[in-house]
Formats: sequence, structure tokens, C-alpha cells
Amino acid sequence: MVSAREYADAVLPLLDGLLDAQADGLGRAADLIATSLRGGGVLQAFGAGHSAAFAADLVGRAGGLVPTNRLDLHDLVLHGDAHRDVLGDPKLERDPGIAHQIYALARPQERDVFVVASQSGINGSVVELAALVKERGHHLIAVTSVAHTNRVAPRHPSGRRLADLADVVLDNGAPYGDALLPTHDGGTVCAVSSVTAALLAQLLTAEVVRRFHQLGEVPPIYLSANVPGGDAHNHALESRYAGRLRRTA
Repeated sequence: MVSAREYADAVLPLLDGLLDAQADGLGRAADLIATSLRGGGVLQAFGAGHSAAFAADLVGRAGGLVPTNRLDLHDLVLHGDAHRDVLGDPKLERDPGIAHQIYALARPQERDVFVVASQSGINGSVVELAALVKERGHHLIAVTSVAHTNRVAPRHPSGRRLADLADVVLDNGAPYGDALLPTHDGGTVCAVSSVTAALLAQLLTAEVVRRFHQLGEVPPIYLSANVPGGDAHNHALESRYAGRLRRTA
């Protein structure tokens, strides 16, 4: 019978094994991010659908890296000139054309590094953004389900997947279809990718910070805005990136 305990018993081993399984990729991804940030770059993170939660976990939070931006489908309206009705399209993330708008609205610099997350890694906006990122000379880290992406046909006209374009691929360990627990009627429930992606985001942050420490440098890390001195600490760090971090514009 499906239950909270059954889900916990199924997902905890995935979490326990994630660090060992992705150690090499995490190290290479952290090298790319640390090099970018040390050179004055910004980490640009994008995810469509529920993969947007991965980007949110990297950006603008207590204990996280300061030089980060979250890119999102909502940018088309919030930062662009699209009508809000466009967000009502349930297949918006399949449109390759919107990737160019998302990239342009981000106004990235060449030294910026990108992290793009997608469970399936096949939709048009995700693959087109990845292709554009590489064409413009950025390093690209992909977060996807290898088990899922290898079993489905790409929706991008090029026939490529997100994983085909990335410098580093981090496997979120989620199964095909994302949901983990079988039901008596043949379905599956309780998704995995958001849980494992949240862990990957923090593992990646930890490895980036480690690289700063190894070089004897202080990493730009947020304090909670809800502790004494948090606002002053954060504003001082954010001022180094004037005009480049959306949440401070």
C-alpha cells in the first residue's frame, strides 16, 4: 500500500547514493562554477516546469551563493513584453523560440556559467537554450534524469537532448516518469526529481565553496535576512554585482 513510510524507504537510498554516484560530475561542475565566479561571472540557472525548483534552490537563499540569477518562463512577462496569457499555455516549455527571449532578457556576460535543469531533457525551450548557451561560449551544466531522457524522443527539431549539449551532466537519479511508487491500478505516484535535485543543488554549492576555501578565498555567501546583520552583510556582497542580479535591480 502506498504510504509516507513506503516513499521514505524508497527515496532515502537514492539520496544516500547520490553523492557517490555523481561525485565526478559534481567536482567538474563545481570547478566550472568556481572559476566563473572567481573571474567575476554569475551563475545563471534555468529550469522549466517543476525543474524550476532546482534553479530556485541555487539562487538568492540563505547559505547560498550571491552571484546567481534564476531564469524562468515567467521572464517573458516579468522582464519582457509578452502578454501574461502566454503563461497559460501548458506546452510553452516545448517552444524552442522562447529560449532566445529568455537568454536575451538575462543579459549574460561571456564569463557567466549556466546550469539548466530538466527531468526529461527533451523539450524545445530547454534544448534550444542549451544550444544557445554553448554557441555564445558559456560553460553548461545539465541536471536531468539519465534513465528518463534516454527512453524518450527529443522534441527539439535538431533531435538533440539537453545532455547532448552539456559540458557536465548531473543525473538526478529519478526514474523514467519521475514517480517512484507503484499503485494497485498500474500507475505510479510520488515524484523523485525535486527531492534529489534539491540535494544536488546543495552538494554543488558545498563543492563550489570548498574550492574557494582551498584557494584561501572567502566565498560570496548569503546570510539569512532574518538574523541580525543579515541585510547589511547581503547588501554589501550584492553591491559587487550592481546591475547583474535581478533580485537587486
